[in-house]
Amino acid sequence: MKYVMLIPARGGSKRFPGKNLYPLCGKPLLAHSILYSQRVLPDTEIYVSTDSEEIAAVAREYGAGVIERPAELSGDLCPTDLALQHAAVELLLAGKEFDYMILLQATNPLRPDGVMEEALQVIETGKYDSLFAVTPLVRKLGRLVDGKFVPWNFVFGQRSQDMEPLYFEDGLLYISHRDLILNGRIRGDSLYSLIVDHPFGSLDIDTREDFDLVEYYNLKYQSFNETIQKI
Repeated sequence: MKYVMLIPARGGSKRFPGKNLYPLCGKPLLAHSILYSQRVLPDTEIYVSTDSEEIAAVAREYGAGVIERPAELSGDLCPTDLALQHAAVELLLAGKEFDYMILLQATNPLRPDGVMEEALQVIETGKYDSLFAVTPLVRKLGRLVDGKFVPWNFVFGQRSQDMEPLYFEDGLLYISHRDLILNGRIRGDSLYSLIVDHPFGSLDIDTREDFDLVEYYNLKYQSFNETIQKI
C-alpha cells in the first residue's frame, strides 16, 4: 500500500484565533503533527492543506509540502471531506500516486505510541476502505424533558461498569482509500473503528482552555517517558 499524509490547517478560527500556529512547548501546534508523521512514517510524503501563507511557511519550515486551499473550501461550514477531495485531486494532477490518504488533525497533537502502527496493520489486511479512531465514553447521559432529567443510556441506580459501552469519534487519525476521497467521502461502507483507550483520545483543541490541558498532558507524559528511560 502507498500512503500520503495530509494535515488540514486553515487560517481562520473564531474561538481560538491563530491556534494552528500557537506555540505548544516551544513549537507551533501544526509542527507537532508534522514531526509525528515524520517519526512514525519517515518514507511517507506529508502535505498541509491551508489557505494561510503564514501556516504554509511553517509547514515548509518543518519539511511538509503545501497544498493551497481555495477560499471557498476554508470557511467554518466547509466539511473536511471536501478539503481532502481537493487535496487528493491536486496531488494526482501533480503525479503523486497513492492508495490511501492518512488524515491527521493539527488540533489533536498528542497520539498514543503504537496507534498509527496498529491502524496500518488493519488497513494492510485489505478488508477495509477506511478507518478512524474512537475512544470509550463512560458517562451517564440523559435528556432534559420539561426541565426534568431523563436517563438515555442508563437507569437510575445502575453501576457505571454495568452500562453498555459507548464510543466517540476522537479525531486522532483517519485513513481513507483514494477512491472514497475523490468521491467526497472519508468514511466508506467497510469502515473500521479503531478503539483508542487513552487520555489523549479526549484531547482536541477548540479553545484556549483545551490548549492548556493539552500542554499539561504533553509535559506530564514527556516527564514520565524520560523517567522510564532512566530506569
